[in-house]
Amino acid sequence: MNGRAKVPNRDEVTTINDDGSRYMIHPSDVRGRFSLLRRLAAVVMIVVYLALPFIPVGGYPAVFLDWEHSRFHLFGLTFVAQDLVMVFFLITGLGFSLYVATSVLGRVWCGWACPQTVFLEHVYRRIERWIEGDGPARRQLDRAPWTFNKLGKRVLKHALFWLFSAVIAHLFLAYFVSPSQLLGMLQHGPQGYWAPFFMVTVMTLLLYFNFAWFREQFCIILCPYGRFQSALIDEHTVNVGYDEKRGEPRGKVGTEGAGDCIDCRRCVQVCPTGIDIRQGLQMECIGCANCIDACDDIMLKLERPRGLVRYASQRNLSGFTTRWKRPRLFLYAALMLLGMTVLYLSSGRLKPTVFSVGRLPGIPYVLSEGKVRNMYQVRIINKRHEPRSYRLNVVAGGVAVERHGFESTVTVAAEMEDLQTLVLLVNKEDYRKGLEFELELVPEQGSGSQKKKVPFVGPDF
Repeated sequence: MNGRAKVPNRDEVTTINDDGSRYMIHPSDVRGRFSLLRRLAAVVMIVVYLALPFIPVGGYPAVFLDWEHSRFHLFGLTFVAQDLVMVFFLITGLGFSLYVATSVLGRVWCGWACPQTVFLEHVYRRIERWIEGDGPARRQLDRAPWTFNKLGKRVLKHALFWLFSAVIAHLFLAYFVSPSQLLGMLQHGPQGYWAPFFMVTVMTLLLYFNFAWFREQFCIILCPYGRFQSALIDEHTVNVGYDEKRGEPRGKVGTEGAGDCIDCRRCVQVCPTGIDIRQGLQMECIGCANCIDACDDIMLKLERPRGLVRYASQRNLSGFTTRWKRPRLFLYAALMLLGMTVLYLSSGRLKPTVFSVGRLPGIPYVLSEGKVRNMYQVRIINKRHEPRSYRLNVVAGGVAVERHGFESTVTVAAEMEDLQTLVLLVNKEDYRKGLEFELELVPEQGSGSQKKKVPFVGPDF
């Protein structure tokens, strides 16, 4: 149980007591311009998260990671395992875009867009405040003896926590199975779907544990982003900061010579990670701006200017001008554009069919009856959601070649692959070192033919 409110300091983590036990934070609710914007942004992001698996784009959900068939559908583009090299450039572009945002606005991602913050602050803590009240009421409930009233509130709260965790887990599963298949699983129960059932159960347990108890500890202890942010920001980065020149020395209203800070601790009471922003920027700060709204509200009541706590760079708080054009920012932006450009150009070359040719295992060639024989394996992956037929042309380049296998049209089922054996024979006297042939895969319907050059090997005469 919590006793008196803990006074945060820079030398230790507020959420951990001296004996190593957990100190539960109950941040008070806050209203203001940034809280309203964050709530609107959270609603949009939650709606997008819920809707993406159910929005059809090109015959598939907008985001459908079909792990069973190794197909990945993203906003009309279909990727197979052979296309996953582009994931590197996707991660590079997204990663350095986060670097750019952090270099300019600090941990804006953590406070405004991270799913951990979005669901914790705008779903689970809203439920908690609705049942148990604001921060002071929850702290009082923690200290109160167990009664039917306390038991009823706790049971209802954790039941809703579990329900929402299960809903989020099922919606997460919808990214890996089609919505219709998910509906079928829900109707028939776990029989025959033990792997998805196990996945959803584990996911529900983890979400419940995280949002019901672990909470801000995830941001402080587990999230790597909070650890390396100090390498991405500098004195020109805009963070949530306290204007010490204006606020110090602290004193009650009417105290002669006191600054604007009246030491009401309202900024501490609303902080979701339990820090005191007046002690300077700290690793635990997620840039949520709760303390800005809380302090602005107090300043308005005192008829003093807003902005004692505000978004500002360390240079700005020290009375200097923030410099936006910085070498690190240009470097991060260049790397971001490089990753996004390569991804864009690569995605433009995606084809509805994957065509690859490899040599069959075993000896590289066979010399028999005056002919050199090479054997190949042709792989065709149809990424369309309808069957497609293909034929294979062999361009010999003036060399007489005999072929066996894949002589007629081959039909590949929707979203499936087919393997065909191709045998090429060349007369011994026509063989020369460095000989190669061109294989052309031609779809029977529509365009999109593909060509592959394959080497033809033989003995050194």
